[in-house]
Amino acid sequence: MSKNKKIRKSKWLVNTVLAIICLIWTIPTLGLLVSSFRPAADILSTGWWNILPHRDWQTSEQIQLPKDTDLREPIKVNDVTYSDDQLRAGVEVGGERLIWENRRARLLNVQDKQWTVISRFTTQNYETVLGGKTYSITMPDGTTKTEKGSGMSRSFWNTIAVTVPATVIPIFIASFAAYAFAWLRFPGRKTLFVIVIALLVVPLQVALIPILRDYTSLGLNGTYFGIWLAHTAFGLPLITYFMYTSISQLPKDLFESAFMDGATNFTIFSKLILPLSVPALASISIFQFLWVWNDYLVSLIFLGSQPEVQVLSMNIANMVGSRGNDWHLLTAAAFVSMLMPFAVFFGLQRYFVRGMLGGSIKG
Repeated sequence: MSKNKKIRKSKWLVNTVLAIICLIWTIPTLGLLVSSFRPAADILSTGWWNILPHRDWQTSEQIQLPKDTDLREPIKVNDVTYSDDQLRAGVEVGGERLIWENRRARLLNVQDKQWTVISRFTTQNYETVLGGKTYSITMPDGTTKTEKGSGMSRSFWNTIAVTVPATVIPIFIASFAAYAFAWLRFPGRKTLFVIVIALLVVPLQVALIPILRDYTSLGLNGTYFGIWLAHTAFGLPLITYFMYTSISQLPKDLFESAFMDGATNFTIFSKLILPLSVPALASISIFQFLWVWNDYLVSLIFLGSQPEVQVLSMNIANMVGSRGNDWHLLTAAAFVSMLMPFAVFFGLQRYFVRGMLGGSIKG
């Protein structure tokens, strides 16, 4: 086999694997999008793929049984007897199916398989999620009052207020720290770096209770400043290590030339390090933003679940209800919560590629 054929074969294999992976990730997202526009009854009874052409049972005629038919006895239909349980589940006879349409009215459906699609769509799920669920309250005088609960708009802006600073602050601090660990010489540099790396293996759950006690005594619990500090502390070790691996690979001659020209450390960091680290900054920003945006545990402990400060992850969990009776709203709520991470990912991806192409260094 020639070299060109081997290269083409390897490319075909890689492209096929990537296409399969993309398909596996895309199908659930497509199903979530379709389900978010389906009525609650359809979501509870059929899968989202039923919007595609498929063969399903369709009623062709109905049979009205006598009103005095005893359902506890064998039921005679077209000279054939069936039990009530069979007609509840549906019984197939000669390519047709008999099933109750209205058991109380003694009305039977005669169904056969036909090509069909389920094309009922609605925006009710989004209206309920964004505008709030309507519910009724019985007043002491016996009258009924209709109220509308809070939607996701407030928790959406609360999540923005938490996520943006909790992404920018640790990346800003970690970039300075990574530059210092990589190119500055000071006592205890290696020891401090080892401590930072060692913090990567410490589960954040270990620190929750001690930090919560300190927050309570300092009055930081339930404040945005407190949650920013928590996310910054939990994210710094990984971000520092990630940025260190990128900054430490930059050519040494670049810094020596800058120092010879009289540049300060801050000038070198702002004029050289940051522009050349755009790919790394974009990558770690995506990870940190997604982690904070989807966080539930840290926000629940340090911010709380009050409506004034509630984030999206807690709002979605509460939206389902204590008994899970409104879980169909998760389709619309989950898709709304995915829009911002999608926007951040695709927006930073453009800068990531541009940084990859524009960050080369000439000798």
